[in-house]
Amino acid sequence: MGTFNVDLEVGPPDGGNRAEVSAAVAPGALHTTLPASLLTQMRIQPTLEQKFRFADGSEKTLGVGLCRITLQGEQFDCPVIFGPEGKYLMGATTLDIFSLAPDPVNHTLVRSPLEARPI
Repeated sequence: MGTFNVDLEVGPPDGGNRAEVSAAVAPGALHTTLPASLLTQMRIQPTLEQKFRFADGSEKTLGVGLCRITLQGEQFDCPVIFGPEGKYLMGATTLDIFSLAPDPVNHTLVRSPLEARPI
């Protein structure tokens, strides 16, 4: 699947400084990843550390926190990984929270059908 970017607005869950970023849609990545320096500048702090395995087989422990993400007129608080400089990825958790799926042919995000769940 070819990758494509989407424009997001990101900021702390309680409001405050926000930034517009372009992130590669990466449904193979668990969480959205943004540069740690950007998250720290917006006063977002990691609430836990997790070990992640990367495509090259390496493992690294990174901070994870919550970030308010605005996309297509909606906003939700999503888990975000404190990543290296220049790393802007929109992961599967964020796609799921927004009920979106990548359309690799048209390089866009489409509304995914909600699963029927018993009450």
